[in-house]
Amino acid sequence: MMTNGTGRAGTVRRGAGALAAVLATTLLVGCGPAGTDSGAGGTGSATPSASPKQALLAAVPDGSEGAFRFSGKDATSDLSGVVDPDAKGIDLTAAVKDPEHGFTTRMSFLVVQERIWMKVKFTGTEGLTGLPKLPNRWMELDRSRLTDPDATPTYEGVDVGNAGPIIQAATTVEEKADRRYAGVVDLTAAEAAKAVGEEEVAALGDAARQVPFTAVVGADGNLTSLTLDVPAVGTAKAWTYVVKYADYGSAPKLAAPGGDAAQPAPKVAYQMLNG
Repeated sequence: MMTNGTGRAGTVRRGAGALAAVLATTLLVGCGPAGTDSGAGGTGSATPSASPKQALLAAVPDGSEGAFRFSGKDATSDLSGVVDPDAKGIDLTAAVKDPEHGFTTRMSFLVVQERIWMKVKFTGTEGLTGLPKLPNRWMELDRSRLTDPDATPTYEGVDVGNAGPIIQAATTVEEKADRRYAGVVDLTAAEAAKAVGEEEVAALGDAARQVPFTAVVGADGNLTSLTLDVPAVGTAKAWTYVVKYADYGSAPKLAAPGGDAAQPAPKVAYQMLNG
């Protein structure tokens, strides 16, 4: 038996499963039904009499903008990708570094309609043994073979960063110069806690009721960024929740990979995801 192989592989499986869950839930909790934006206007422009809050909600994507890129981070993860409402698809990638062994797991998911594919790449593995051998192609997953099918992403609407629920929970919103906004969010209200993470919000205590945020709207009337400055509480450090949207209508469209670009997922892929 390879030295530490079982323990390391177990770490990888747990890490991969956790990373899959991160990709499915962090910034992707889908607070509204598919194709909706959980209360945001999503028209890309506000009426002349709209309040700053209404104007900001109107800038949240609703699917009419075409494919666009997104990126986001919270207390524990960073991820990025593309949303294509026409394909009912998302392409998202995240990377996590193993704190004990130093290697990095980079995991990508592609969702088109009801189908899902995965790619996994390990880097910084010099001198390590016991890591699973995976193909470099897209691996199509059968959700029925997953212990927790909900731990992998599904298409649940275009506002993958949950900007709509967060802005909806704002108690104050002020419009600044150059299409910039600032205000305060009550993360205990409405769907905001689910959007940011219920455990993280609970840990904030009363501080969760007054979390400052900033937002920027592009010249096209679409939201480009939303940032929450989450304060330090007790032994927990301060952190930021950041959502960025870009390239509205010009990002690459998503489609199911064909030919040699894809294959059915091997058994080892399910072992990783199922832990």
